[in-house]
Amino acid sequence: MGRGGQEKMREAPERRCLATGEVQPKGGMIRFVVGPGDEIVPDLLGKLPGRGIWVSADRAALEQAVKKRLFARGAKQAVQVPDDLVEKIEAGLARRVIDGISLARKGGRAVAGYEKVKSWLTTGEARVLIQASDGSERGKSKLRLPSDTDTFIGCLKASELGLAFGREHVIHGALAAGGLTKRVVEDAAKLSGVRKVDGGVASGKGTKTI
Repeated sequence: MGRGGQEKMREAPERRCLATGEVQPKGGMIRFVVGPGDEIVPDLLGKLPGRGIWVSADRAALEQAVKKRLFARGAKQAVQVPDDLVEKIEAGLARRVIDGISLARKGGRAVAGYEKVKSWLTTGEARVLIQASDGSERGKSKLRLPSDTDTFIGCLKASELGLAFGREHVIHGALAAGGLTKRVVEDAAKLSGVRKVDGGVASGKGTKTI
């Protein structure tokens, strides 16, 4: 309990980045463990057994950890690091975001298409606006989140959004509050750091863009 009988707020768990040495909330980092054959394995779910090695969800930090062979230092032993480790992480995070949006859609918490998304934005149902990174900037600029505290996701391609909604491609999507939305936002933030995304749209002061 804090002063005055108030419950002390719990701080988010933090970890030190192997590459940068910075301490930050582990929600924005990627955990690794030493797997079979002493190979470094990304633990995107954060549930694999073994001592965790943490790196910021940032492409430059990950590439530095690979290039400078920092994983052996973090593991305190000789390890095998796949040449395509960063690409595997990017693909795995993209799959998690796509699957999360797909599950939200099946639960009625996600919609796609300009008119449906516009309707959700108008009524306030949308808490997260999703737009394809390779979509027309002119077309995307027509939709904006009305609140300055909501989130914009712009790290998926139209074909990837299409997979989430069972279509060939999707440019505009939206998520409602609750359900899987928090997980999708967290995974998308990591993906945005690992993937080099051109563009991105912010709507209003303070809007979180990922």
